[in-house]
Parts: sequence; structure tokens; C-alpha cells
Amino acid sequence: MINPVRQEVLQAPTEISELAPEVRLGQLIANLSYLARGLSNESIWDMEDDELLAAARKHLEEWRARRDSHESEFAGSTARTN
Repeated sequence: MINPVRQEVLQAPTEISELAPEVRLGQLIANLSYLARGLSNESIWDMEDDELLAAARKHLEEWRARRDSHESEFAGSTARTN
């Protein structure tokens, strides 16, 4: 059985990919390792699952905020043009 943290870690790339389909999977994992551990070559090797999960949650929040901001801007510009 997969432990709950790892299970959630494995779901996070799917959610992020839905918000940012242009980001390649390898690129996403590398970016998350830098968020979790800082900019070093060792980050991807040294991060623990719980660190990866925390970074993925933060990244998801940022992507959702961007999406919501863009949707608000689009709704506002559409309302002004009508």
C-alpha cells in the first residue's frame, strides 16, 4: 500500500498539469525540487516526499491564483466591452 503522503505527491503533478499543460513533467519535478530545497543540483535527490508535497501544494496555490486572476481580468474586460 502506498503511504498517504506519497499518494498525494503522485496526484499533484496531474493537478498542476491541468493548470499548466505547457510545463513538461521533468521540468515540473525539477521546479518542485527547487521550491522544496533551493537552487542546487542536489535538490532533486535530497528532497523528501513531505517536502515535495509542501512544494507542490504551494505551486498549486500559485497556479490557481494566476488562473483566478486571469479569469477575473477576462470577466472585467468582457463586461467593459459589452
